[in-house]
Amino acid sequence: MKGPDTEYIEEMFDSIAPDYDALNHILSLDIDRTWRRRALKEIVDASVPQTVLDVACGTGDFSLQIAGAAHSGTIVHGLDLSEGMLSVMREKVKEAGMEEKILPLRGNSEEIPFPSDTFDRVTVAFGIRNFEHREKALGEILRVLVPGGRLVILELSVPSSPVLRWAYGLYFLKVLPLVGGKVSGQRSAYRYLPASVLKFPGKEGWMETMRGCGFTNVSHRAFTCGICRMYIGEKSS
Repeated sequence: MKGPDTEYIEEMFDSIAPDYDALNHILSLDIDRTWRRRALKEIVDASVPQTVLDVACGTGDFSLQIAGAAHSGTIVHGLDLSEGMLSVMREKVKEAGMEEKILPLRGNSEEIPFPSDTFDRVTVAFGIRNFEHREKALGEILRVLVPGGRLVILELSVPSSPVLRWAYGLYFLKVLPLVGGKVSGQRSAYRYLPASVLKFPGKEGWMETMRGCGFTNVSHRAFTCGICRMYIGEKSS
């Protein structure tokens, strides 16, 4: 399952990094914060220290949420292709005083620079649709999870209701590129982002892909009428 070119993705996110946080919350009407809070329940066990890998961590919003909710001994590693996004993340981590709990690292999801059986949890929040070789990335994620470890994915999706789907398409394909492009000066990036949502596999297809890559107990939940979907898979003990 081939996604967009990795080099293009890296350059695009570098170009929009300075405005990404503000636009992300404005254009999602801040609902993305709620989706992340719901996913935390599947990631964080505050009673024990955990090792967490946040793949495609971007500017670090989710890494910060995870570290803030987790046991004081938990370490969150953030991995991202874009040095521009990681630069913003490092400033946010420093401002939050979490330099010892959150460790940003530039890297590719297809060659995760950690030993096998390292992480209790791996997360990908709104990034997996941008991976060039998704099955390879899933294989790498499975490799670095400990036996019994869990992958939690959040991804934007298309609502199942025809009326909502029409409104969603209008907003995503017309309004978002206009507003995002005007604020960031990168209209092509904000044309790509919604188009990538429409191209991502449906829930059944993606769950089958996860199973095919070796994940067990694969499950799915829809949030906000299916605008966001959470996928969970585990590594066999």
